[in-house]
Amino acid sequence: MHWSEQIAEQLLERFQGKHTFVCAAGISPSGAVHIGNFREIVTVYFVTKALRKRGKDVRFIFSWDDFDRFRKVPAGLDPGYERYIGMPYAEVPCPFGCHSSYAEHYEQEFELSLAAFGIKPEFIYQSREYQSGRYNPYILHAIKHRTEIYDILQAFKTGGIHEDERNAYYPVHVYCEICRKDTTTIQHFDEPGESLTYACQCGHRAALPILQANNMKLQWKIDWPMRWMMEGVSFEPGGRDHSSETGSYNVAKVISESIFGNPPPSYAAYEFIRIKGSQSKMSSSTGNNYTPGDLLKIYAPETILFMFAKYQPDASFHIGLDEDVIRNYTEYERYRDQDGSKDLSGDIQAALELSGTDGNPGSMPKFGQISGILPLVDFDRQLLHELLRRAGENYTRELLEPIAHRVEHWIQHYHPQKLISVRERQDHALYGTLDSLEKQWIQRFCDLLKDDQLDDASRMEKIYAICHHADKKVMRRNQKRLFSLIYQFILNREEGPRIPILIQIVGVNRMLDLMEFRQ
Repeated sequence: MHWSEQIAEQLLERFQGKHTFVCAAGISPSGAVHIGNFREIVTVYFVTKALRKRGKDVRFIFSWDDFDRFRKVPAGLDPGYERYIGMPYAEVPCPFGCHSSYAEHYEQEFELSLAAFGIKPEFIYQSREYQSGRYNPYILHAIKHRTEIYDILQAFKTGGIHEDERNAYYPVHVYCEICRKDTTTIQHFDEPGESLTYACQCGHRAALPILQANNMKLQWKIDWPMRWMMEGVSFEPGGRDHSSETGSYNVAKVISESIFGNPPPSYAAYEFIRIKGSQSKMSSSTGNNYTPGDLLKIYAPETILFMFAKYQPDASFHIGLDEDVIRNYTEYERYRDQDGSKDLSGDIQAALELSGTDGNPGSMPKFGQISGILPLVDFDRQLLHELLRRAGENYTRELLEPIAHRVEHWIQHYHPQKLISVRERQDHALYGTLDSLEKQWIQRFCDLLKDDQLDDASRMEKIYAICHHADKKVMRRNQKRLFSLIYQFILNREEGPRIPILIQIVGVNRMLDLMEFRQ
């Protein structure tokens, strides 16, 4: 049973008789939302699909924590943005001048990417929720129970309880009404009057009626369980950093039960995703990340979804934009072409379904094949289409163009090693390393090139037969060696497009010039 279905079964068992399952995810728009953050929402997405498959009503919510404080200027942004540190993301100006705020810029960027995957949650913007006053009764409740909350927080630390600190603790951040920063200190809480007094480093000081305020936000470990209660959340995953014994989830779970009287949702921990070759965690602030938008320029949405679906949430994996792209595509294409086959494991079949594979792929161009041809024709789409048609692969332009576009972007921006070209002259040094049998193979291949009576299928049948051997393992090894030599003599590489297409691209005469050696 696929992991998403296991989680769905656990939810059905725990919440028997529940009418609507609320499944939640959330991210703070601290910068470009990266593919590591994407793991949270895609985990929830897969679980919602498993629940709906079982006929359950699901509310899929995604919270933008845009009332969080702006903590750090991300790499590549104007250092002058330090002046906004301490303000809510929703009130920091857009760095690029194209949206109403910093938060909205990154929110809309990510929402557009989600739409490309067909992921359509109900978006909740926490700046609006907090400023609407909806949470104010619970903010007041938390302030009245602040010493109990302090004791819970300290129980997860090693420092113990300090009475002075306990008396001065408040579970909220207050944004100054003048400078809009959270550089404030709560000085007094008037419990009968349900108001507090705060002072800001900017010099402002004011009394604040809590039930009417729109500039307060609960601290994260209190905010999270409060929202579980408000939205009736049944399931929400969290990253490894939230999932330790003293992490946010376990703390929030106790606060949910003890302070808000609400059973916490079911939880699944997910592992971080790393960029291949980097030991660092992906981060919006450091710029060490790939966004979903970056990957969508190279991968089809279904390929990305398949990558996430095939791994358990607590399994780590890396993403590289080198030759891994070919490997990931090849794996997905192989399984896609077997979709519905009894040879596929249940987990792989489920991953294909979750990725949106429709079970009827038909004839689809392969990413690896297109990446081997496109540079040789100088990225000419019309010539690509014509060469494939001559080779018996007649794809529509609508089917071919998205793949060709992704191939070109990948090669031009991430893998220029694929910018291959036909050799200018014969490689006598390589020819000199061949044994007599290999030289015979090359000559027989050239003889077949000269035979203009052969069609592609017949020629390929005879090319395979060049390396005939009674032992099929030996024959396959020899055939692989022959093809490698052909590509080396023509492209100075050990691999390339299929031989019939290579002949179409290079031309018989040019291939003979490069491969026919005088004895």
